[in-house]
Amino acid sequence: MRYLKTILTAAALTITGTAHAENTDIMARAISADTKFIGTSMRGVNDDELEAMIAFVAQHDVSLRFIEVMRTNDNTKFFAERHLAGQTVIDQLEQAGWKRLARAAGAGPAAEFAHPDAKGRIGIIAPYARDFCASCNRLRLSSDGRLHLCLFGDGGIDLRPLLQSDADQDELVERIRALTGTKAPAHRLHEGNSGATPHLASIGG
Repeated sequence: MRYLKTILTAAALTITGTAHAENTDIMARAISADTKFIGTSMRGVNDDELEAMIAFVAQHDVSLRFIEVMRTNDNTKFFAERHLAGQTVIDQLEQAGWKRLARAAGAGPAAEFAHPDAKGRIGIIAPYARDFCASCNRLRLSSDGRLHLCLFGDGGIDLRPLLQSDADQDELVERIRALTGTKAPAHRLHEGNSGATPHLASIGG
């Protein structure tokens, strides 16, 4: 389990200052239900470890969340080489008897799965999956004060004038509500269109 061992080693290094094998074992024993591992599933990198990672979560009371690689304007070649459809992970979970949990009110975009014999849970953020956008309840405010209705929209809306004073709070709320009503029904990633986002770091992602 190269990928998972790397995560545990990094956690051990952060907490204990050393990354010896025994410390990764300590981390594996010390993690709790509040522990969440977040990683990206990638073809040719860790797709051969999915079964092992699922088994790890089954044995430990943790949350493991996979994020599907998304195409942006600067990673076309990387995306073509490494993209692993989130549905692939979902199919593997369902074939192993994992069941999709009901989505809690206000929950994020991840589809979460549990197994009656497993201690942990596994979540998938799969933007290329069918109807992903239908349940999206996320907005993003960038560090320069622009509201992005979608990570892959055609640009952000400048809210800086309304972010300067608490006196403008009511107007700010109304402005956000009005803009939310203009949110597009879906992204255009399936068309190879990443909108105006050069890369996710450009808007704080």
